[in-house]
Amino acid sequence: MGKYRFNQLMIMRNFLMMSLSLFLLVVVVLVEGSKGQMVPAVYVFGDSLADVGNNDCLPVSLAKANFPHNGVDYPTKKSTGRFSNGKNVADLLCEKVGLASPPPYLSLKKSIHNIPPNNNASILAGVSFASGGAGIFNGSDQKLGQSIPLTQQIEYYTLVNKDILKQLGSSSRAAEHLSKSLFFIVIGNNDLFDYFGSDDLQKKYTPQQYVNSMADSLKAHLKYLYNSGARKFAMAGISPIGCIPSERAKNETEGCNEASNQASVKYNGVLKSMLEQLKSELNGMFYSYFDAYDITQNMVQHPASYGFKEVKAACCGLGKLNANIPCIPISKYCSNRSDHLFWDLYHPTQATAQFLIDAYFEGSLQYTYPINVKQLVAL
Repeated sequence: MGKYRFNQLMIMRNFLMMSLSLFLLVVVVLVEGSKGQMVPAVYVFGDSLADVGNNDCLPVSLAKANFPHNGVDYPTKKSTGRFSNGKNVADLLCEKVGLASPPPYLSLKKSIHNIPPNNNASILAGVSFASGGAGIFNGSDQKLGQSIPLTQQIEYYTLVNKDILKQLGSSSRAAEHLSKSLFFIVIGNNDLFDYFGSDDLQKKYTPQQYVNSMADSLKAHLKYLYNSGARKFAMAGISPIGCIPSERAKNETEGCNEASNQASVKYNGVLKSMLEQLKSELNGMFYSYFDAYDITQNMVQHPASYGFKEVKAACCGLGKLNANIPCIPISKYCSNRSDHLFWDLYHPTQATAQFLIDAYFEGSLQYTYPINVKQLVAL
């Protein structure tokens, strides 16, 4: 009887020890997980550089990437609506702050509104409103339903903002959530494409007047987001768009379009000044500006330093520099995506996007101002 009792006690002791060990393991995992997550959410606004599938939900849009060979290096090996061979800058920035890339708003639109509180936690970790072809202004493609312009992206965010309040149950909790969240915005490329593609716009505005107008319009949107609770802004400048394959292919020498590059420089200068001014006007606003222009130029001029061998031609496409026909199923694509700067005639490879985000997240003042994103989210 005594031996039987002893065995029972030993079994119970071992069970309790195993239970305690399991409990401690769960605690460690939860603590480490919370350490890895630097912000409660990331809300993404922008164009095809950050689109994770919104355009797939636009019925008449031709600006889609939901077909091969897009996504060939994505974890699922399938196209996802990202204009990339794999992940884009939005995906990679979210990974840096310990979050999964937020879902495209239009994929959630039918399910997130008019729902009971606490029934849909996904929007509390972020939402992406970015749309391929979008601009600060409502260009012709947006008017024809080809993309979601920034104005409409902001309107969609307003609906999400109301749902956040509904789920969290109080304005104070919603305000705290949004003030700690990151608002990532990458837009402006398509506005410059529209300018140089329109004789009317070029007659009406000088390049400087046009980029000034772009910054003024963007400033109004940022103020609106601030008044809706946003406090931490990650703002990307425009890269040298004159050096993308589609622009080089127009040049007999395959050189960059310097007029487009100069417009990018002008806009970035105005954007940087606007952000400084806005911070002085809005109490508690913080931002990190990313100099996408200089780092991309550095990649073009010193490709070997980044492991690149091809910085002119697209990896996927057809024709001169693989840039006369976009990346579609009949196009050819390179086997060595990691040594190509560009995936298609407009967009960077995942490898390029990774270099950009690495520099943006914890880089020096050479490419970030006044702080990098890691410092921004720590505030």
